[in-house]
Amino acid sequence: MAGLKEVRNRIASVGSTRQITQAMKLVSAAKLRRAQDAVTQMRPYAEKLKEILVNVSASLDASENPYAVEREANKVLLVAVTSNRGLCGAFNNNIIKLAHQRIEDLKGKEVSVLCLGKKAADVFRRTEHFTTLDLGSQPHTVFDNLDFQGAANAAGQVMEAFRSGKYDRVELLYNRFVNAAVQDVMCEQMLPIEQTPIEETAETVATSVDYILEPSREEIAENIIPNTLKIQLYKALLDSHASEHGARMTAMHKATENAGEMLRELKLSYNKARQAAITAEILEIVGGAEALEG
Repeated sequence: MAGLKEVRNRIASVGSTRQITQAMKLVSAAKLRRAQDAVTQMRPYAEKLKEILVNVSASLDASENPYAVEREANKVLLVAVTSNRGLCGAFNNNIIKLAHQRIEDLKGKEVSVLCLGKKAADVFRRTEHFTTLDLGSQPHTVFDNLDFQGAANAAGQVMEAFRSGKYDRVELLYNRFVNAAVQDVMCEQMLPIEQTPIEETAETVATSVDYILEPSREEIAENIIPNTLKIQLYKALLDSHASEHGARMTAMHKATENAGEMLRELKLSYNKARQAAITAEILEIVGGAEALEG
């Protein structure tokens, strides 16, 4: 009967775990809906701004636009965007693996990693590549209350580090939200601003023209371009936030299904063991009765 008790305890444990994963799936589904709405509304605006930024930046001189200055990439900053919590499948590991791959690709150069997300910080905190810039000891708190102001503060520190020459190139590593089950791992150059459109289409060719600048060129360089760069980082954070909930919802869905399958197997094993025990008891009773009669 000790075996039956052990199986009963396992059934109770797996049942409790299944309830937890089911609840986490429902919570992530509710959060995903809001996060998905935020990123789908922001994405067209951010992409159009980026297209304009590339074209306008190309028309400005290096002295007017310090964020487009091309330097030999001896010092590179990787901005790795992960989540603060786990239980979301390979969501965080994909970014961490990509960051390690970029460090390996840039071997021989000075590479720093700015972690916007606790999971990446836990991995890189003990390495020589870890940096927090001027964001304090815990830059991952940007996800505690995700808004444009927090993203703008982080982007401002990164931009100032590039402008002062502390870094020659800044790359952004994040998960781009596609749907609840699919997230694309992205590595984008944030700084310096690329001078050519990423994809030559009829639309981009039509927009690759000389702009009549209003307000002045100086005001565009000092205000509009920095704000556009901040919006690019904010969009990446929204993408990552939605991807996190999508990945967690998918992971919890699979975990719930696996727990259900395990429950079925445990209950079958329990019923077989119980039936065997009952049969053994009946045989003992019959054997005892026959012995008494003899």
